[in-house]
This record gives sequence, C-alpha cells and structure tokens, in this order.
Amino acid sequence: MSSWTSWLVGKRENPNAAREAIVGLRSQLLMLEKKEEHLNNKIDAETRKAKALVATNKRAAAAALRQKKAYENELDRIAGTRMTLETQVNAIESANMNLETMTAMRKGADALRNIHGSLNIDKVDSTMDSIREQMDLTNEISDAISNPVGMGNDIDEDELKNELEELEQEELNQRLIGADHVPVHTPAHMSSAGPSRVEPSRKQAVVEDDDDAELRALQAELAM
Repeated sequence: MSSWTSWLVGKRENPNAAREAIVGLRSQLLMLEKKEEHLNNKIDAETRKAKALVATNKRAAAAALRQKKAYENELDRIAGTRMTLETQVNAIESANMNLETMTAMRKGADALRNIHGSLNIDKVDSTMDSIREQMDLTNEISDAISNPVGMGNDIDEDELKNELEELEQEELNQRLIGADHVPVHTPAHMSSAGPSRVEPSRKQAVVEDDDDAELRALQAELAM
C-alpha cells in the first residue's frame, strides 16, 4: 500500500504528512507568484521597448515583441501550474478534514461500544422490572405504615346507612307523637263563667303564637 493510500485510509506513516505537504505546496505557490510578478515586469519592459523602436528599427521592435510573447507563454504555463497546486492543496485539506472527522467518529463509536459492552436489552428489561417491583413494594409499605393501628376492620357503608335511616325514622315518629298531644285551646266565646274561664285575649294571643312557632319548627324538621 502506498503512503498516499495509507494516508487516505488513516494509516499514515507520518502523522504530520498532511501538514508538511500543505506547507510545501503553499511555499511552491508563493515562489510561482513571485515568478509571475517578475515575468509581468519583463513583459511590460519588452512592450515599452517595441513601442520605442517601431518607428526607427522595426527589426529590433519585432525581436522585442517575440521576447514578450515568450514571456507570456511562460506566464501561461506558470498559471496552469499554480492552478494544479491550488487544487492539490484544497484536496489535501479536504481529505485531512475528512480523516480527522472519521477519527473522531471512530473514537465516539468505540466509546459507545465500551459503554454498551456490558448491556443488552434483556438486562435493561430485567433491571426495569426489578425497579417496578421495588416501587410497588415501597407503595405497599407506605400504605401499611399510614394505616392507623386498630382501624383494620372495614366498615360496612350500607349497614351504616340503614342504621342512620332507622334513627331518622325513629326521631320523626317521636316528633309526630308529640305533635298529636299538643293541647287545644278553647275559644273565648265557647267558655263558661267561673274559675275555668279562659284568660284575657292578650294571654291567649301569646299562647297561640307559641303554638304556631312550635308547629312551624316541626314542619321544618319534617321537611329535612
């Protein structure tokens, strides 16, 4: 396997190969840029020389133009070389970035593999079942602790309701019996003379008011 192929797959013989290659290529590009600048100056000089001699010495002017053309051809070759070098630098930088990305991703995958090495779905399910069992046991213990001592016997709500209804009916019957024994007052115009005579009208009105109040209270209780 060549060093270039080894470098692409991440098995580089020299870990700094990519950096050194990029530095070398950029140094070469800098030298070519200086060469281009030098050729441009010579092209400008030959152009001025041809213009100066065209009227007096056409042969010398033509020679200057030929030299100018040679410089331009060399400048074109340098431009092509520069483009090739720049493309190569970009490719190396991109490949190096891809390599570093893949290295980081490989390390991440290895870390996940180590974490999950002792885990599988059966162990996870078993652990979750154990957690649920312990939570259920915790709730049962909490319920047992919160239940007051001596209150273990359940109360029959239907029996309690029937007993309450019997008490209400008994109380209602007692009140109805009491209402039947309320004394009836003889009107003043039907009473006879003597000691059994009805008291004056003012006292009779007070007694009637008391009877009305008691009757209203009884009616209110029966309506409950």
